[in-house]
Formats: sequence, structure tokens, C-alpha cells
Amino acid sequence: MATQNIKFGTSGWRAIIAEDFNLSNLRRVSHAIAEHVKENREYGYKGEEYLLSLRKAGKPAPKTPRVVVGYDTRYMSEDFAKNVAEALAAEGITAVISASEAPTPVVAWEVMRASASGGVMLTASSKPAQYSGMKWIPYWAGPSLTEITADLEARVQGLTIAEVDKFIPFEHGVTAGIIKVEDFHESYFKQLDALLDLGAIKKAGLKLATDPCYGAGRTYLRPMLERAGAKVTGLHEERDVLFGGQSPDTTETSLKELRETVLKNKLNLGLACDGDAERFGILDSDGSWISPNQVMGLALEHLVKNRGLKGKVARSVMSSHFVDAIAKQHGLEVRETAVGFRNIGNFMRTGQYLIGGEESGGLSIMNHVPEKDGILACLLMAELVAYERKPIKKILADLNKKVGNFINSRVDLKLDPNINMDSLVERLRVNPPLNLAGASVWRIDHNDGFKFIMKDGSWLGLRPSANEPLVRVYAEAPTAQKAAALNDAGKKIMSGKF
Repeated sequence: MATQNIKFGTSGWRAIIAEDFNLSNLRRVSHAIAEHVKENREYGYKGEEYLLSLRKAGKPAPKTPRVVVGYDTRYMSEDFAKNVAEALAAEGITAVISASEAPTPVVAWEVMRASASGGVMLTASSKPAQYSGMKWIPYWAGPSLTEITADLEARVQGLTIAEVDKFIPFEHGVTAGIIKVEDFHESYFKQLDALLDLGAIKKAGLKLATDPCYGAGRTYLRPMLERAGAKVTGLHEERDVLFGGQSPDTTETSLKELRETVLKNKLNLGLACDGDAERFGILDSDGSWISPNQVMGLALEHLVKNRGLKGKVARSVMSSHFVDAIAKQHGLEVRETAVGFRNIGNFMRTGQYLIGGEESGGLSIMNHVPEKDGILACLLMAELVAYERKPIKKILADLNKKVGNFINSRVDLKLDPNINMDSLVERLRVNPPLNLAGASVWRIDHNDGFKFIMKDGSWLGLRPSANEPLVRVYAEAPTAQKAAALNDAGKKIMSGKF
């Protein structure tokens, strides 16, 4: 079988089921992971830092590697997960597999809780139904860094047919104790109990609707909120490998039924998670969509003002400066990263950061996994409304009076096929525009793409795709008119008109 398409992006390896995502390639990646774990037990990322983290936690170093295996609700996900466990077992690695589908943040938490060598998550997150995928979660329970995924890709290419064909039948592995089947629900619920003030939700008598988008959060999101004392109406909790005919995503346009349910029943909030519950979607009591940029700022304000917590803030370069303004009010430091939660997670794992987030819907907080957790984000918004006893839009309006307005947008712009991306990027680098939408450019950030920043704090971001003729155009300004003007300027630049 061809392996040239096994490439790990910022969200792992993804491919179409029965094409590149097949049993042979899945076993290749599983054996590559096994090699990676075993050869790094004394050196590299499994070396002194790992052993020190175990000593700090009062835990002994494991005698044999343990890898947690989870999976989402996609077609054949549980079968793919069993195949991964069979390959890991043949390599002498104990595979701890979830008894049912589990969200990515739950698998990450299980890696952290059990001091495992890492975790494998079978998911394509919010991609369409024909896709599946695999993520490797290192021992620190966050997304893999580039050097780790590069190592896995190289190992996949170097495997022989004999190595790929090694496996222990699932039932034999269970009997031998090298494959263990466990339920991950209770340990994750206890972790959220420890992180959140769930009593506030019960005291407020919140009425909510939830939508796991037919995904892995279906036995976690509503049950956790009901455990917190909320009255919850659940949508799309049955398993549907076609996700109701649309991608299991939490964008403003994909939550129509959730919005109708909130409005019809006069509920406080609508809360949603994507296919593996790493991302979130928030609807206010009037059905308004609360963007991830706004949620990040609201969560920070809540944690500091209402919960009395402190710490640094991490956000990606193309995320709103709304969170920066809130952090400044509280005297908190903000660090900016390249796009991709693995960069944010790398800061979060230090334990110094109160919150980390990105505009695409990833968020986590201190004392939790340095991985996106959509369930946690939903609960934070419920907790915020429970504390404030008013709709999110009212909380936002009060906050904007203190820190200013931040109107932002993102457009995925398909380029004219006649435009050469490399030459356009080089031209931008050498001779960038110094005036945009009638204002002078103050500075240009090259951290990840191009970010043109004006003196009033407005900015335009251009981030070309690495693998398709696409550019993401981001804009932010104090007014919708200026944000739209910056957006138009970005489109003109990417058409070569500068």
C-alpha cells in the first residue's frame, strides 16, 4: 500500500476512509508510534523532563509503556481503534482502549491522569463523514509538536512489510492483559468537578440545550451539565456516521436546530461540540452566536473576576486582541504563538498560563490538559452566565465599555489559479504595502503569514495555505466599517493588486 500520503498536519493525519485511511496504513502508523515510544523512553522527549514530571507527581516510572487509545463516532472508528491496540500490543506496549467513543480532551486527560507514554485518538474532528484520522498525543497530554510528527512520518516510510504485519488479536491481548478496556467517563467528570464551580450552575437553575453533532461528546456534554444541576435538552445524541448530512462542526451556520431549540424553549444557552469535542459552539439566549474570539475573552474575564484566578495568557497570532485588552485590565501577560493549538499547548504545559485559545475554537485552562477542550469551554460559559445572572450579550456589552470594541472577521479566499503563490508571498515579504484602508501600517508581524498592524490596534492578517491555493484573510478593527475595509484590502493584496 502507498504511504506517501501519511502526513501529520496541525490536527494529525487525516485521509479518506478506504483510500489512504485503510488497515495497512493505520498499522504502519501504529508501529511507527510504538517505535517512537520505545526508542525515546530514555532520551528525547521521554527523557529527564518526563521522569521529573512523574517524580513531582509522586508516581513511579512505568515498567512498560502504556498508550491510551480513543476513538470518535465515525464509520468503523471502534474497529480502527482495536487495530491500533493490536499493533501496539504486538510491540510490547500496553494499550488502554476506551470502552466506548471518547472525545479528544478525554483521551488527553486519561494520558495525563494515568501518566501514560501517550495516546492515540482516532478522529477527523470536524471534517466530513468520508474522512477519518489519527492524532498522537505525547505524554504531556497536548498536541504533538512538529519534530515529533516529522519523526513519525520518517518511521512510517522506513517500516518493512514484516514489521507492519505484526499484531496480537484483540481478544487474545485482552486475555493476556496487554490490552485493557476501560471506561473514561468518571475520571474526566471528576477532573471537571475539580476545575469548575458546578454548584453555581445548579444554584442559578440554568436551562440549556446541547448539541454534540452526533459526535464523541454525546455521552459527555449533556450528562456533565446535568450532573452540575442544569436542566438540559439534548440534540443529535444518537450515533450517525453521516452526521446528519453535514460536517460535525460548530460554526454559526451549522447550529440551526440548536438555535431554534434555544429560542422556542426560551433557554439560557445553546452549547455545542464538534465531532471529537475539541471545539465548541456557543449560542446566547436570543440565538446569537458567540464567536470563539469572544468566548476566550469572556472566559478570561470570568476566571479572573469571578473565580479570583491569575496567570499568563496564550493566544495564536490570528486571534482577536480582545483577550489582550482584558488581560491588560488585570495586569496579565499575553504571549502570541503561531497558528495551531500545539503552539499554545506548548506554553500551557508549563503550568504558568491561566488560559490558552485560538480563533478557530480551541481553548483550555490552567491545571487541565494543554489540549483543546470543547466540553470545558461550554461549561465555562454556563458557569459565567450562572455567576452573572444575565445573557452573554449583556456581559459582552459591559465588557466592551471597559476595554473597547473588537470587530473581527475571517474569510477563506480561494486564489485565482493563474496566481503563483510563492512569487506573491515573496513579493509581499520584500515590498509589502505600507498603507491599508487609508491608514499607515505601524508594523508587520511575520510569525505565521503576514499580520499588518495599525497604530490604533486594527490589523489585517494574511495566512497562505501550505497545501492548497487558499489564503485565510483575517481583519479586526473598532468598527465594522473599518474591519470590512481591511478585509477588502486583504482580498486586493492576494489578487496581486499592491
